[in-house]
Amino acid sequence: MADYTVQNLKQLEDQAPKFGMEGIEFRMGRVPLELENLGLSYQRLAPNFRLPFGHRHKTQEEIYVLISGSARARVEDEVVELKPFDALRVHKDTMRGFEAGPEGAEMIAIGAPHTGPGDADMVNDWWMD
Repeated sequence: MADYTVQNLKQLEDQAPKFGMEGIEFRMGRVPLELENLGLSYQRLAPNFRLPFGHRHKTQEEIYVLISGSARARVEDEVVELKPFDALRVHKDTMRGFEAGPEGAEMIAIGAPHTGPGDADMVNDWWMD
């Protein structure tokens, strides 16, 4: 028998309400997909919503793939415009944050290696105009 797992990411529990976050849908697939070496999440940002924090990782490199809408990413001191199917790779030590465009944004985030909780350093109010 083949060793595989199928999971609809949109059917996973939205983790954002657990952290009191509005304006974002955040569904993590690592555990339901039984991933051993990487993490995966689905994220949907409301129109013009900016994440209220930036983050970097101690170990995990990440790739963000915008699948619909538009977004801007602040990567350290640079702002990058993203359109559907753009993939943004971010080094573990690099601070990043995201803001959806007027139609919102949907993206998939992939990180490796799998680290579990505690790998991210969060900075509230990091992206201020």
